Amino acid sequence: MNATRQDSWTQDEDVLLAETVLRYIRHGKTQLEAFEEVAKRLSRTAAACGFRWNATVRKQYQKGIQLAKEERKKAGKTSQEVVLSNVSNATLQPSSSFSIDDAISFLETMKESYGNQTSEEEREIQKLHEENETLKKQVRRYHQAWEEMGRLWKWVHTTQEKG
Repeated sequence: MNATRQDSWTQDEDVLLAETVLRYIRHGKTQLEAFEEVAKRLSRTAAACGFRWNATVRKQYQKGIQLAKEERKKAGKTSQEVVLSNVSNATLQPSSSFSIDDAISFLETMKESYGNQTSEEEREIQKLHEENETLKKQVRRYHQAWEEMGRLWKWVHTTQEKG
């Protein structure tokens, strides 16, 4: 188990936390996993790392977060390889300011992003339901045709036996 530390965070520790979280975002992993990795490396708890990220560090790396998400999208959600050359060292530098308007804008963008994703998923589900109904109708028609062929076959045999 990690030793609990009560001392303040250094700039190097903040940079390590930011780099790790951004890498995890680019690779499509969770921030919680990143916090666990950083916790082991710094002998802190994952909760402390998460608190530090959310309370302080995240605000300084908004541009880096956006670029990491774009990289993840470009690489594909299931890909573990991400081309890091497009992310310059500048993305790891803290931004100079972060306002409430920036936070609102970020949250609105997130809402639109997730809203579009949900509606796309709903359209895909609707398409699959329609395809499923079409296939069910085809199976019923084939079953009816098969039964009709059986009746005709039986009729032919009955007719031949009589004749």
